[in-house]
Amino acid sequence: MSQYDVAIIGGGAAGLSAALVLSRARRKIVVIDAGHPRNASAAHMHGYLSRDGLPPGELLRYGRDEVRHYGGEILDGTVTDLASDGRGGFEAGLADGRRISARRLLVTTGLRDDLPDLPGLRERWARDVLHCPYCHGHEVRDRRLGVIGGTAGSAGYAQIVRQWTHDLIYFTAPDTLTAVERSELAARGIGIVEGGIDRLVIDDDQLRGVQLHDGCVVPRDALFVPPRFVPNNRLLTGLGCGVDAAGWATTDATGRTSVAGVWAAGNVIDPRAQVITAAGAGSAAAIALNADLVDEDVRVAVRLHQP
Repeated sequence: MSQYDVAIIGGGAAGLSAALVLSRARRKIVVIDAGHPRNASAAHMHGYLSRDGLPPGELLRYGRDEVRHYGGEILDGTVTDLASDGRGGFEAGLADGRRISARRLLVTTGLRDDLPDLPGLRERWARDVLHCPYCHGHEVRDRRLGVIGGTAGSAGYAQIVRQWTHDLIYFTAPDTLTAVERSELAARGIGIVEGGIDRLVIDDDQLRGVQLHDGCVVPRDALFVPPRFVPNNRLLTGLGCGVDAAGWATTDATGRTSVAGVWAAGNVIDPRAQVITAAGAGSAAAIALNADLVDEDVRVAVRLHQP
């Protein structure tokens, strides 16, 4: 069984950034990645300084090359379980039967988007059905946009999307808006359509509009949908890491969880982290991990040095 200083579970921006810092610090590290990045369906990535507009897959390819350049190892596979090895370290079991041993763990397994159950919506995800106006708003600026509302905070979300267009419709079920929300939407010229949505209208592989239950079609060029974020934190909770009331693993500022030796970074603990934010969190976690390993190295060296 291979022994590493740090096993990083998840090879997105957070995991690869941590791997880069740790491999440059001469740590023996492995990144284990299942190959299902959340933004795989997006054509381009935005808001990442010096890499704006880069396809997400290209960023991961560059990152993998950089990690390998410094001696880091990357394994394609799915981690099915994590456990203490009884000696202060950990073991990771992979779906193909391999087992990895590591002194420390960093979990960067991200999250999944729980979308409304509307026909045609998931197929258009990251194309003309979008979730992040800061990631995609500029690309659909000044077009006919819509926001699928009805969830807590979605009226405020529509106010943010309004920054990119003067033609915005807020779709919501009847009797869901407060008087204040209704007044604020109207004040900024945001149209309100109250009624059930039947389906998205797609023609020639492009979104054309939103069809309501009464058959009326509201023309739209792109939609923003605030999804419910669900953390992929089964591995963390399986180790006993503490979570908050909403079910997200709790950490300190460096990503250290409640379980000694286990860190987490990126969307698995922060649903609002963009790619550049996740990368920064991975870097911060790596620095804290290395410092923790150095502390242990010092303790071992002192013990062995004693006459």
